Amino acid sequence: MKKNLLNTPTINEVNIMDSEFAEMVLNKVLCDFRKEQLRKEIDRSLENRNKEEFLRLTEELKRIS
Repeated sequence: MKKNLLNTPTINEVNIMDSEFAEMVLNKVLCDFRKEQLRKEIDRSLENRNKEEFLRLTEELKRIS
């Protein structure tokens, strides 16, 4: 006999929640990766004394942080 519990999510609802969670995790990982790339590029711009590049990169980092 199959039990039906009130407020129990359906399989479809669980799949949607899993998909949304996976998307959130992926977005976080991509954002962290981009921040790390920007930090490395900022360091390189400092080493090369490239003020314009430094300012552009720091602005981008501010926007995504």
